[in-house]
Amino acid sequence: MLYDVVILGGGPAGLAAALALGRARKQVLLCDAGPRRNARAEHLHNFVTRDGATPDEFRRVAREQLRPYTSVVVQDVPVSGVTGARGAFHVTAGANLVEARRLLLCTGMIDEMLPLDGFREFWGYSVVQCPYCHGWEARDRPWGFLARAAHASHLPMFALQLRGWTRDVCVFTDGAFELPEPVQTQLLAAGLRIETAPIARLVGRDHRLEAVELSGGARVACELLFAHPPQHQIDLVRALGVALDSDGFVQVDPMSRQTSIPGVFAAGDLTSRMQAAIAAAASGVHAASMINVELMLS
Repeated sequence: MLYDVVILGGGPAGLAAALALGRARKQVLLCDAGPRRNARAEHLHNFVTRDGATPDEFRRVAREQLRPYTSVVVQDVPVSGVTGARGAFHVTAGANLVEARRLLLCTGMIDEMLPLDGFREFWGYSVVQCPYCHGWEARDRPWGFLARAAHASHLPMFALQLRGWTRDVCVFTDGAFELPEPVQTQLLAAGLRIETAPIARLVGRDHRLEAVELSGGARVACELLFAHPPQHQIDLVRALGVALDSDGFVQVDPMSRQTSIPGVFAAGDLTSRMQAAIAAAASGVHAASMINVELMLS
């Protein structure tokens, strides 16, 4: 079977791209398999008309809306291999080998769990990444930000914005690095607290964080902890050999969203630290429209 486009990944980016390409009357195979980044998220927020929907409900509705577009095929199968080149990619999708004129990567990223007692258990519930996604429900409660040296340049901006949801914010460095004096002064002047001691563990129950326990035994009240752990690409993306930036995200042309490999495009979380469902969906539509234009001009 020859498809115009094979989409790898069935999250918001892949689903939005499939919809745009289906409406453009392209033959599309959407392959959706593997663990989802937002599997633990209880609700999806900041997506107009879908605010508060569960991730499962979002996907169910999206798939239902793809059904009228008979040129779009959705399969819950993994893609285990890709060979060939632009115009004639050979894709192993489940037990089948299909051909595609173009590929669109919407595979997201893999979050690496930090070696901190309790981190994995609370991850996705009350240890989260985005205040726009989780802040409203925990407004006016004690929050924390687990700072990492790798993001030191963005630390003040991220920490200071949290004051829009709560005035009780503590920045934890886990004893891993020292905040520059100007940054300390800025944070303290804004009313934030700074804890530099190593963290012993995260304390809570039923996935609900209650406090951060420091190495000396002291506990700092914290019901929502923000953390940005390292991320990496799935094996297939790395095997393709597309160029990555210094932070490990797939490099794409900002206009076409094409990667360093001709005919291979990318959208969603694997291309940017700006990771949110609505942003991923927007980049999926962007990529789909550019792919459609290229196909019609070829």
